[in-house]
Amino acid sequence: METNNTHNDSNTFLAKWLDGELTDKELMTLVSKDEYTVYLKIRKGLDVSEKLNAPIDDTFAKIQNKIENKKPSVRPLYTNWVIGVAASIVVLFGLFILLDDNKITIETGFGESRSIVLLDGSEVILNSKSRVSYDEDLWETERTLSLNGEAYFKVAKGKTFTVKTDNGSVTVLGTQFNVISKNDFFDVVCYEGKVGVKTFESEHILLPNNAVRKVNGYPSEETKNLLKKPTWIDGESTFKSVPLRYVIKALEDQYEINFDAQAINDTDVYTGSFPYNNLNIALKTVFETLNIIYTEKENRNIKLRYKE
Repeated sequence: METNNTHNDSNTFLAKWLDGELTDKELMTLVSKDEYTVYLKIRKGLDVSEKLNAPIDDTFAKIQNKIENKKPSVRPLYTNWVIGVAASIVVLFGLFILLDDNKITIETGFGESRSIVLLDGSEVILNSKSRVSYDEDLWETERTLSLNGEAYFKVAKGKTFTVKTDNGSVTVLGTQFNVISKNDFFDVVCYEGKVGVKTFESEHILLPNNAVRKVNGYPSEETKNLLKKPTWIDGESTFKSVPLRYVIKALEDQYEINFDAQAINDTDVYTGSFPYNNLNIALKTVFETLNIIYTEKENRNIKLRYKE
């Protein structure tokens, strides 16, 4: 993609993108493909540096502080931004060489969702406490990424696109689908196109409104889905005949809480939904239908038991 942006314009776009004022998709329309690839590396390097907690110099520390504070304006950085970017690129590429790792890893925290645009224009929307990773150097020849958690994929047409998980893999050419892979729970729903699903024991071809689920080591089962897209994208998790333990895990990931479920049978099956914007309503809609009492014994630690 050609661009007429000046160097200063590119630095401004980078500043706004790192500050959250530009989405991945918006940035791709403003810079060249090569620049976008470099920017992904810069963001990855910043993430790595934060984890190492070892700023290289004052300029790098200022950039870190800017990202952590997430102030609404990036103007305070403009004065020294060119120098800062130059210094940070040197540092970040030094990190890549030391780590010898070209993988991009993106993850979400409790109650967080995130939309990512991949190098081919495909879009991934991550649900809370989820992670995807892929090798950017191999992306043009092998569109493969790894997923732990839940994500909704809108795949651009092209070469085979593969999602690998600990429970199985999903392969498509261009389509829309949702994948959950958490511990021993594996669920794939096709919303558009055709999806190939392969577990360790079976293979499935899914058309729109079809789904396949594998729970707790039992054989995979194909089911129907009448929704046009996952409800969690709009702020609500929906379950159909799902063991309660997985609903509890979804609540924990969304609201950053912990449950003591020793007094109940967490294999009970639940059908229903809970919202993402109100913990009290979420607890009520899940547990009152199952005749379960929930009490907070310590801060954000909730004990479950049956009504007597």
